[in-house]
Amino acid sequence: MNSDALALMTLAGGYATTSQLLAVMTCQELDVQVRKGGLVRVWYGVYALAEPELAGRLAALDLFMGQPAVACLGTAARLYGFDTENTSAVHVLDPGVRMRPTVGLMVHQRTGALLQRVSGRLATAPAWTAVEVARELSRPRALATLDAALHSGWCTASDLAAAVAEQRGRRGIVAVRELLAYADGRAESAMESEARLVMIDYGLPLPELQYEIRGRNGESWRVDFAWPEARVAAEYESVAWHAGRAELIGDRKRYGGVQDCGWTMVPIIAEDVRRYPRQLAERLERHLARGLSPDAASRHRIA
Repeated sequence: MNSDALALMTLAGGYATTSQLLAVMTCQELDVQVRKGGLVRVWYGVYALAEPELAGRLAALDLFMGQPAVACLGTAARLYGFDTENTSAVHVLDPGVRMRPTVGLMVHQRTGALLQRVSGRLATAPAWTAVEVARELSRPRALATLDAALHSGWCTASDLAAAVAEQRGRRGIVAVRELLAYADGRAESAMESEARLVMIDYGLPLPELQYEIRGRNGESWRVDFAWPEARVAAEYESVAWHAGRAELIGDRKRYGGVQDCGWTMVPIIAEDVRRYPRQLAERLERHLARGLSPDAASRHRIA
């Protein structure tokens, strides 16, 4: 790439429009650079020196739109750090100019959405975003989004309740409203949230989350779910967590230490949660029944 084009891209923050580039190179040179990978077309008529991350895609979109883009839905959730759905498309509010959705870009009308600045950019407010995203998801993923929003620290339970009230009458809001009572910022992963919803739906006693168990020699271990009265703990186990030998050995030592303190450890995997929820609930119920008093156990028997 010629030095004038490099200087232009550098001065422009790494992004330039077709018209800007054609002032310092020919149309043929531009096509060659795109084919060779020297330039990447981010949006129609907007180029970058390399494939950008989300912040860069939004900066390039500002050029494309001719004004700063306002993030919403999954894009706003990513900016706040609670996107549980791995959103890839960019979601923005309608800028009020003629612009149609294109590959990787969704434009939305969101009347009444509250706005807040995050990472130097306006986006729909955290609680509004969480509720709006949750409205479009299944119940397990909706709870995961609400949990993640609370865990991020960007909003409170009261903020979520206010956002639900603001979005009353919209599709999916009733299911989100029903989940509000169970949203908990202590959950540390979406699958933990899904597993907890199984416990809720099957009437199990609500567990303590991220509970600390003290070892005999001063050690301490945190478990995902705990019923201290019954001395039962449960852990969600992902394949990624056990990808390394050190992680596997450390996890087994932790399990052994917890069991040595008189606790029962119940492993949970994704298949338990998504394919066999009743069997998971019954397994947990059996372990709890062994540790709870007869009266307490009878109150939580699955029908």
